[in-house]
Amino acid sequence: MADTADLIEETRARVAGYESRFNARFAAYFDTLAATIDAPGFSRFTPECVGLLRELSLRGGKRMRVALLYEAARLVTAEPVAGLDAAALSIELLQTHGLIHDDIIDGSPTRRGGPSTHQAYRERFPSQPRTALGLAVLAGDLALALSLRVLLDSDAPLPVRHSMVEAVTRAAADTFVGQIVDLERDFTDGLPDEEVLHEVTDYKSARYSLLAPMELGLLAAGERPGRFAAELRRYARLVGVCGQMRDDYLDLFGDPKVTGKPVGTDLRDGRRTYAVRALLSAVGGTERAVVTAALGDPSCAEETVAAVREIAERHGVPERLRAGMRRHAESASELAGTWRGRWRDDAVAFFAYLPVWSVERTA
Repeated sequence: MADTADLIEETRARVAGYESRFNARFAAYFDTLAATIDAPGFSRFTPECVGLLRELSLRGGKRMRVALLYEAARLVTAEPVAGLDAAALSIELLQTHGLIHDDIIDGSPTRRGGPSTHQAYRERFPSQPRTALGLAVLAGDLALALSLRVLLDSDAPLPVRHSMVEAVTRAAADTFVGQIVDLERDFTDGLPDEEVLHEVTDYKSARYSLLAPMELGLLAAGERPGRFAAELRRYARLVGVCGQMRDDYLDLFGDPKVTGKPVGTDLRDGRRTYAVRALLSAVGGTERAVVTAALGDPSCAEETVAAVREIAERHGVPERLRAGMRRHAESASELAGTWRGRWRDDAVAFFAYLPVWSVERTA
């Protein structure tokens, strides 16, 4: 039997393969959309909007949702499955919608190494901020509508199409609720309980980034995911929490040369993340005063972030966060292991080792 390192490397290779193949499909989809979208002939803004959606959508991302979707179908069959490519397009168009609206909410000028859609419109209309905001909102809305339309137009059987539309619609609604409670979390007095952070992660990301792709893949392959709803939700939540802990960890303890992002963004934004909660729970006195002064200070200097990081390291915060990640990853792997005998072994192995790979990643 292959050791863990081999299985992690195999998982990385499979994810990379899905990413490469899907990016070509995504580009072809936008080529067709640009030529066929129904808009008045005089409109210049509509093709510009489609161009911005294309540019953002093709600008990177590991396509983990796509990998999950195709591997979920492989749980059932290794044969080609009708509607699977459309489902992959749908879940990534939903992601594009989320990125655009996230950047509006956060006021972020960049995304994936380029301008956010809102920033692109700001530069297009520098003296008309309301127009720029409105067009960015509508671009995100268009991506959401397209994520549903691509399923309705797919070659999957009609009942499967309807079930997939239902799954994406439910995932979108859950994500919107997740965005609401994510903002609400940072307005509560004191520190949120860890369970609150788990709930926010579940609604905001796990349900659309993990659960929905798995449901779509199973549906396309002819399986009824509702029969296994509780365990699929639990798996998605465990992996989602593990991934969010990792993101929060990297925001404070990552290497910017590896992650491509500055450290301390969550601290400056005043976000009560897993890392910030663990840090504030561990310190008191003068050290706590240093952390609370930095929390929510957008002008917080790099030296102050470094001081906060040193405080966290003295109190073993990185080790506690890594232990939490490993605990959730191990629970998810154990759960996926119970699928052997029900579904195909090689696809089950992917889901069993995906959480381990998630913990090991550095960016």
